[in-house]
Amino acid sequence: MRTPKLKQVAPPPAFSEIAPVPLTEATMKQRLEKVLRQMRQAEFEALIFYADKEHGSNFEYLTGFFPRFEEALLVLHADGTAHYIMGNENLKMVKHARLKGELHHYPLFSLPNQPMDGPVDLTKILQACGITSQLKKLGLVGWKMFTAPQQTKNESALPMLDLPYFIVAAVQQAAATAELSNGIHLLIGDGGARRCNTPNEIAHYEYGAQLASKGMYAALSRLEVGVSERQLGALLNQEGQLNNVVTIAATGQRFENANFYPTDKQVRIGDPVSLTVSYKGGLSSRTGFAVENVTQLPKAQVDYLEKMVYPYFTAVSAWLESAKIGITGGQLYQQVETVYPKAVYGWHLNPGHLTADEEWLASPVYEESTEKLQSGMLMQLDLIPSVAGYQGTSTEECLLLADEQLQSQLQKEYPHLWQRIQQRRNYLINELGIAIHVDLLPLSNLVAYLPPFLLAHDQVVVWQAQ
Repeated sequence: MRTPKLKQVAPPPAFSEIAPVPLTEATMKQRLEKVLRQMRQAEFEALIFYADKEHGSNFEYLTGFFPRFEEALLVLHADGTAHYIMGNENLKMVKHARLKGELHHYPLFSLPNQPMDGPVDLTKILQACGITSQLKKLGLVGWKMFTAPQQTKNESALPMLDLPYFIVAAVQQAAATAELSNGIHLLIGDGGARRCNTPNEIAHYEYGAQLASKGMYAALSRLEVGVSERQLGALLNQEGQLNNVVTIAATGQRFENANFYPTDKQVRIGDPVSLTVSYKGGLSSRTGFAVENVTQLPKAQVDYLEKMVYPYFTAVSAWLESAKIGITGGQLYQQVETVYPKAVYGWHLNPGHLTADEEWLASPVYEESTEKLQSGMLMQLDLIPSVAGYQGTSTEECLLLADEQLQSQLQKEYPHLWQRIQQRRNYLINELGIAIHVDLLPLSNLVAYLPPFLLAHDQVVVWQAQ
């Protein structure tokens, strides 16, 4: 028997001088081989990958970069032949790409009013890349799988595609008789190439996961009356790395004037506070009150701990103690629902999803899901309650599912990473009292670290034995 309790604890594990881990040539070759294998199994003769700044991760998975400022296409044939169709400002990147391919300039991918010298017929460019009516089955890869119930889907003869119309129209003209399909499931669907990670990929993404938690702890430690949102935002953003979601540092009422970004607003006693930062590999998020104790809470929320925080911590613990290799996403969903009913606590999104270059890759965790959790999956523990009249609470962080073989590989190939993982596991077990499952490896320093009173530094929720 155990009960949740607010308690002063030792600081969470902290690590300095962790350098980014580049993806190796062996990893990039393996990525290509996985995609080509998926193509052959699904009988695709070619895939066309779309990319822009916001939706470049599937493109980057094979190429090592995404197109800043503009759009781009990667044409990949089943024999491994690749072609790049690029705008003005990314022509230079192709010579650095991790996947070698032929370069084609399409100036209309460039920014408005830039020089448009060069071929502007995308249909002819695609045909030069081998996209012709000789193909029988062709896939377009954007970023959506369109997993809505069948009755709500587009019932026309055309597949549901998420690429800009002018690109789809050019593809249809270039390969008029080819069967055109959405190919994104080959990468992020059940069994997709991007769902499970190698030791090198895990080390690559752990850098971002721990960096997010490092920034979060810096902001939590500095949070005090009078500090501004901008000051907190500067602490959240670390080491000049690119965020893959908007950084949130908000005190008081959020979204005033539809604003997402940190302002000069200062923290006041009793303010609700929200903090979020994310990089490739993981997001860290916290929500609570700028108070030191219960007496400083708003009068209507004096039961905030009992109503919101303790039930949430119970659900997070159930997730960490239940998530393991081999169970289905539906089973994990039901475990959360059992201890933390959606009808009571108002959560709506999936209670957990996959992460990678983008913060949300896809999710095997949904109601009645038969998709199995697998070794090598990077899992974001993500549970967002919404109860009328109450401030929310959160402790979103990144973990890895790893079987004995993968754990042995990590220990051998990345011993320092392995040591960090063990320190994080020990903290969860010994300080927070959570019996995290043996298959789960924390890639973040702050997994389940839940401080509801943000002015009471290092005071977090733990399990207390009865």
